[in-house]
Amino acid sequence: MFTGLVQGTGEILASAPQLRGTSLCVRPLEAAFRPGLGSSVSVSGVCLTVVDPQPDRLVFDLSPETRRLTTLGSLRPGDPVNLEAALRVGDELGGHFVSGHVDAMGRVRARGEVEECLVLEIEAPRELERWIAPKGSIAVDGVSLTVNGIQDRVFSIMLIPHTITRTTLGRLAVGAPVNLEVDLVARYLDRLREAGVP
Repeated sequence: MFTGLVQGTGEILASAPQLRGTSLCVRPLEAAFRPGLGSSVSVSGVCLTVVDPQPDRLVFDLSPETRRLTTLGSLRPGDPVNLEAALRVGDELGGHFVSGHVDAMGRVRARGEVEECLVLEIEAPRELERWIAPKGSIAVDGVSLTVNGIQDRVFSIMLIPHTITRTTLGRLAVGAPVNLEVDLVARYLDRLREAGVP
């Protein structure tokens, strides 16, 4: 479990196909970010397990499902990623509950500026639209954000300067794919409603 408050960024060093999937090698850019063997890490919103921690890099295994459903399968050396270590008991919950189980990929449709802030418009797949609401929470590439508004399948988010400089989102170009995870609370409330629970 994560909060969507990114603790740092990393750089892809290698993504080499293996017999049973792909090994993803990431170099954290913050010296203090050093999770150990077996630790869960959110890599641009995808929960991965550290299988080989080195002093200057972390290695993760990607399943075929992860490569197919997220942006991680298309990453190349030099690409940036957001990093967050798993939530521990007693940690501050400043964002919202993020599982690291990506629902689908979206795509940046527009970007603009409002004073010092960056506004991104992101198109979500039709099946996620029902769980995205104005002033609700959504994770975009692992970053906990507030939905400003939504029209049809396109929702808007506003990034403050801190988010722009501390995450990879400020570098997203129009057309870029992003990992999306809808709010867990919205998903479970909808499921209870479907089940007829009062």
